[in-house]
Amino acid sequence: MADFLLGGQIDPAKHERTATLTTVPSGDFTTHGVIVGMTGSGKTKILQQLAKAGEQVIDLEELARHQGSSYGSMNKLVQPTQEQFENNLAKQLSVHDRHKKIWLEDESSSIGKCLVPRPLWKQMRDAPVLNMIVPFEQRVEHLVAEYGCLDKTFLIECSERIWKRLGPEQTQQVIAAIQEDRMSDFVKLVLHYYDKTYTSGLQKRRPGTVIPAELHHTETAENALQILEIINAHEQQRH
Repeated sequence: MADFLLGGQIDPAKHERTATLTTVPSGDFTTHGVIVGMTGSGKTKILQQLAKAGEQVIDLEELARHQGSSYGSMNKLVQPTQEQFENNLAKQLSVHDRHKKIWLEDESSSIGKCLVPRPLWKQMRDAPVLNMIVPFEQRVEHLVAEYGCLDKTFLIECSERIWKRLGPEQTQQVIAAIQEDRMSDFVKLVLHYYDKTYTSGLQKRRPGTVIPAELHHTETAENALQILEIINAHEQQRH
């Protein structure tokens, strides 16, 4: 089976691609699991729990030092250079067992300023995905706990960057909610945009490749166990 080409290795001193190619056996990508879910579903925590359970996990957002959304820097995270991101990713890929599943979170082609290597991103787009379905209020609660304590000026600036997507009226409502410390309202308003974007992206997936996973537990460990049971049952049906 042919190797999977990520691209030329990058010399961290010169910040230039070298003639040495970074390749990973393509078998690494034949049984990977991609997790999707609306903003606030707790995908990152699920990945962390899967890793604790002994599953192979690559946390792209951790490698990129960014949580993906307009607010993803958390007003503190400093992203690596593109070359460092790619080198760190290649290093993680190279140590995984190609015969075991690799879990990743679905991402857009860029995570903040870091670009996901095109071959890997295309594999993720074509792969079956496990869709985490979490109650709306639970998602709001999770996001308020994560973002509600951040600097208000930072939150306002991030919201203004997506004003064209939010719309002028909703942007003003978001800013007012932040200024008045109504963090639950802020999250709900922003989720209106992110949920529409997520739904649109999910509808573009190939029919039959989205595996629903309704998660009602409040404990991440229980939800991670449920996800493993769902994906195992799905794979048994395929065989």
